[in-house]
Amino acid sequence: MGTASRVRRGAVEGGGLSQRAVLRRAITGQRRDITVASLLGAAHQTAEALIPVLIGLVIDRGVADGDGSGLLLGIAALGLVYLGLSFSFRFGARAGERAAETAAHRLRTELTARILAPEGGAGTGRLPGELAAVATQDAKRVGAVNLAVFVGVSALTGLLVGAVVLLRVSLLLGLVVLLGTPLLLWAGHLLSKPLERRSGAEQERAAHASGVAADLVAGLRVLKGIGAEPYAVARYRDTSRASLAATLVAARAHAWQGGIVLALTGMFIALVALVGGRLAARGDITLGELVSAAGLALFLLGPLSVFSWVNAELAQGRASAARIAAVLTADADVVPGTAAPRRPVEGRIRLRRLSYGTLRDLDVEFEPGGITGVAATDPADAAALLRCLARHGDPDSGSVELDGVDLTALDPVDIRTAVLVAEHDADLFEGTLHANVAAAASGGDIRAAMAAAGADEVARALPRGGDTEITERGRSLSGGQRQRVALARALAADSPVLVVHDPVTAVDAVTEARIAGGIRELRRGRTTIMVTTSPALLAVTDRVVLVEGGRVTGSATHGDLVRDSAGYRTAVLS
Repeated sequence: MGTASRVRRGAVEGGGLSQRAVLRRAITGQRRDITVASLLGAAHQTAEALIPVLIGLVIDRGVADGDGSGLLLGIAALGLVYLGLSFSFRFGARAGERAAETAAHRLRTELTARILAPEGGAGTGRLPGELAAVATQDAKRVGAVNLAVFVGVSALTGLLVGAVVLLRVSLLLGLVVLLGTPLLLWAGHLLSKPLERRSGAEQERAAHASGVAADLVAGLRVLKGIGAEPYAVARYRDTSRASLAATLVAARAHAWQGGIVLALTGMFIALVALVGGRLAARGDITLGELVSAAGLALFLLGPLSVFSWVNAELAQGRASAARIAAVLTADADVVPGTAAPRRPVEGRIRLRRLSYGTLRDLDVEFEPGGITGVAATDPADAAALLRCLARHGDPDSGSVELDGVDLTALDPVDIRTAVLVAEHDADLFEGTLHANVAAAASGGDIRAAMAAAGADEVARALPRGGDTEITERGRSLSGGQRQRVALARALAADSPVLVVHDPVTAVDAVTEARIAGGIRELRRGRTTIMVTTSPALLAVTDRVVLVEGGRVTGSATHGDLVRDSAGYRTAVLS
């Protein structure tokens, strides 16, 4: 089963993924690299621990006993140990970094698949910037747990080797290390709990600040147009200050945790050195063994201090894993069905006593191959209808059918292959104008779609025509140009059923009338639903359905409704 399928299944079932499960999957998915890194890291730490031992042997045999050949042999052994130490560190670190980056990449891919899953739900209650922060920073922190595992295993190996050597030198020294190390690790774990809580709050605030910033940048033109810049600045300042406060709290927790662990580590090393010194003073150990013990005590400072970093990384990884799990297990907006749509798709859409949001008992049939207009006097009614047709939400009661099959029985992927809902605020992407339009086309000629939408005029007005680069969300184009390019993209998809929502509100009346004729000509013989109050668009439809107060109050041609319905005249002509 592919990643997207697993994510979609998890979205439907919900609640099947916990913080621990995210961490466990991130680690077990990279077990080969983690194993290699841990083995090489263990070899590196073993070599580090053996260096003081070799130096002690050189002192005892080469210096104290005056054995010249023993001195040279010891120096050669030291050289070999350093060579192995360098090799193991280089390739161990490479495998550890690869495990961390690969795990983070897979999490980003899984999060992206969940966020873009047709069932929806992952973005509910979250700003786009917040989702981006989860898919980047949080995924990176969870991936870094693999690095912490490899480093922790290596440090633990170093401690065990050091303890064994000290046991051979002195039973008392070995027992001090073996009994003191678990206590020190336990203290570090306890001290990491406050950091984990504060780190989670910090990440939440930072993600929210990123989301607010992205939201404000996206609406910058609108804010400037209505003179709301002071409000926007104040809103971001407040959010940023809250994020800064959470970051400072987390930084203080990090500093306290690191400082206390470092102090405890120093006290532990001092105890080891004190015990070793007293043993040497009594003659229980030789001069070389004392040097080895002192060197091992200094060496142990490294692995023990590493545990402070490992605990901090694990605390932050656990906090990030909880946020990732919340996105991956977010309740889906809709539950995929198992039935398949009829092939070929005829394009008959039927609403049977549909109630959803502000809509009440809508009973409408959209004939296949025809162009039908829907004029809603309340924008909320139009929005609710679009959500049902796109299956972004399921009806509270009643049903929406495609060729006699209830949409709730179909997979959203199949629905969106047959029914394309082009919403009013569709975004463009970075790339050329032609690339934006061709993104939805199935390899066919896009010129007819561009001509029908008036996007060919947009291309002629640009410096490099259709090959002109468009900035993110099409901000380099005017509002009317963006609408025409987005409409051309929808038309180029050549979907059996096309639903467009106010596609040309930012163009002049002449261009609007020309586009209306282009849509009718290009979509001849395929089901088209235009949810709009534009008289030019409604005039080219075969029939218009009038929705007032969430209910259907009229269904006739545009001309008949203009003549007979005061509500229609108010909604469309005023």
